[in-house]
Amino acid sequence: MKGIFLLAAGALLSAGVYAQQVSGTVKGANGKKIYLFDDQDNNPDDSLTIQNEQFTFKVKSGKEPAVYALIMQDVNYPMLFVSGGEPVHFTTTMATFPLASAVKGNENTMAMQAYQKAFDPLIKRAQDLNQEAREINPEDEPAKNAFRKKADQFSKDIVKTGTDFIKTHPKNIASIWLMMNELRSRVEPAEFQQLFDSLDKSIRESAYGNSVTAYIKSLKANAVNITADDFSQEDEKGNPVKLSSFRGKYVLVDFWASWCGPCRQENPNVVKAYNKYKSKNFTILGVSLDNDRDRWLRAVKQDGLAWTQVSDLKGWGNEVAVQYGIQSIPANMLIGPDGTILARNLRGEELEQKLQEILK
Repeated sequence: MKGIFLLAAGALLSAGVYAQQVSGTVKGANGKKIYLFDDQDNNPDDSLTIQNEQFTFKVKSGKEPAVYALIMQDVNYPMLFVSGGEPVHFTTTMATFPLASAVKGNENTMAMQAYQKAFDPLIKRAQDLNQEAREINPEDEPAKNAFRKKADQFSKDIVKTGTDFIKTHPKNIASIWLMMNELRSRVEPAEFQQLFDSLDKSIRESAYGNSVTAYIKSLKANAVNITADDFSQEDEKGNPVKLSSFRGKYVLVDFWASWCGPCRQENPNVVKAYNKYKSKNFTILGVSLDNDRDRWLRAVKQDGLAWTQVSDLKGWGNEVAVQYGIQSIPANMLIGPDGTILARNLRGEELEQKLQEILK
């Protein structure tokens, strides 16, 4: 689960009219660096070394509330807060950061902390599942099937936790933040639209709401049974490969990465499907969310991925993944000979069943 999503260009913070104080007490954090980030880029706005277990930052407030992140040295996840209103203060410890035992400040910040607390158990489960995936023997079919059931239940629990939170926080920025970071790759477009429509008008018409509106528009444009948007990306030899060059074939566009445990666990199923149907007008186009060329190509060889592979080596910033709103991997879409998206996220037996259905 990623920490923050960046607003589209044009939704930038306005010049602040006053500085809001954001402070905290972090037991056991003396000597640790803490960084302040806004939602515009991946460069810190400010940083300091914690002394006397205290930190204080000044945040410019714009015309609208904006999401900020506090990132602690040696901690994987950010503490999120929202600008605007009275000063914000967190009480926490190095062991529990980014969760706080007490929060003082605006309602949006309190709701953001409630969101992080609600998802903390799920983050721990995700870490355990990734570790479990890495330890499964590729030849152990019962273990792989058992793991898929766990992964499916995990995804359902994320959706339930998220939708329950949104229902009780329709007027908070945390809800729209949660939608974009946790739910958009896990719910159908119609359900995502319904969740967005359930939010208060003030949230729907905010800068974040405008970004979600744009996303929903692109989502609808790439739904099942419509033509897939074309793209071009370079293969391992630097040659540009266009999606449209596969017209006339059934093609599975497969989003994966060498560092993704569930992806590597799923690869044997994809290889099996490819070998079974490659002579029946079917192929695969792999889109890697790697940022290390050597690791990418090593994984391609190790997993026996004999089909075309492309990547811009930008990790989660992969332009094709961004274009298609990919927020979790593995992910895929099956495209017909005429360029129509026939299905999404086919895994394991589902992939073979679909291919058997259309490639009789």
